[in-house]
Amino acid sequence: MNISDKTIGRLSLYRRLLYRFTAEGRTNVYSHQIAAMSGATPAQVRRDLMVIGYSGSPNRGYRIDDLISSIGEFLDDPSGQNVTLVGVGNLGRAILAYFAGRRPKLAIVAAFDIVPDKVNRTIHGCHCYPMEEFPAIAKRENITVGILTVPADVAQSAAQMLAESGVRGILNFAPVVLTLPPTVYVQDVDMVMTLERVAYFARKNIPDMKRGTQL
Repeated sequence: MNISDKTIGRLSLYRRLLYRFTAEGRTNVYSHQIAAMSGATPAQVRRDLMVIGYSGSPNRGYRIDDLISSIGEFLDDPSGQNVTLVGVGNLGRAILAYFAGRRPKLAIVAAFDIVPDKVNRTIHGCHCYPMEEFPAIAKRENITVGILTVPADVAQSAAQMLAESGVRGILNFAPVVLTLPPTVYVQDVDMVMTLERVAYFARKNIPDMKRGTQL
């Protein structure tokens, strides 16, 4: 079954919202309630949940705990996936702090940098290694996902090292287009481009403007 990246993104968002509902003490939720919180439509929510094989009741909606489990079984590797972060600058540190303990099955297990003052230290619970040790550490830790928070001029070489060491998915914060084999999935996050887009639509002040999501 071919699943679009937008569908995966919506399922991840639904799960985050469901955790919020659980924290509020709710046990059941309807598709229109998920839709209202996610920016999707009730029909889109129902189609997405059909993809993972979960259906609710017209009278009671969806059981939140069961739905969280079903989304987790679909999105997560049962044995977990190990992630690395390359580039422990301000953004890298913020990411390490945010993800510490947040997703046990998608954990950042190692960080890398070239600055001597940053390596061989534990930063937000994650050990930082020198970049030249990446191939060995990636093999030892079975790292398959990488986060790049490095300057643009070194992003391509860092990404190539990740790909050659078995990384098959890269979240790229560097403002550069990476050239990698088609076997490596790359998601670019260009904060300047995104901010410029937000600023443009804010300036236009269009009342009926659609929320800027990837839904």
